Amino acid sequence: MSDINVTNNDCQIDEEILFELADLFKVFGDSTRIRIMNLIADNELAVSQIAANLNMEQSTISQQLRVLRQNKLVRIRREGKQIFYALNDDHVKKIIQMGLDHILE
Repeated sequence: MSDINVTNNDCQIDEEILFELADLFKVFGDSTRIRIMNLIADNELAVSQIAANLNMEQSTISQQLRVLRQNKLVRIRREGKQIFYALNDDHVKKIIQMGLDHILE
């Protein structure tokens, strides 16, 4: 994907892409998902570890991880029967950090 200068009024972004962007931001709009992404930003963790850290049910965490995986925000690594979750790439971490920077200004 190429860089887009959103301050340039001559730049027209395809409406379908804008809808996809809005859907992506909806995923970030859930506090449980943000808490999960923050927790796994620097560490791979299993569902049980995430649930224990957030004091939540594993089923709730699993549902949210499914949404995050469907939106390519987290990745998995299997080790035997255990599945570990981590942020998919540095872009996800940057989005979270930029949001925090904006709020803390």
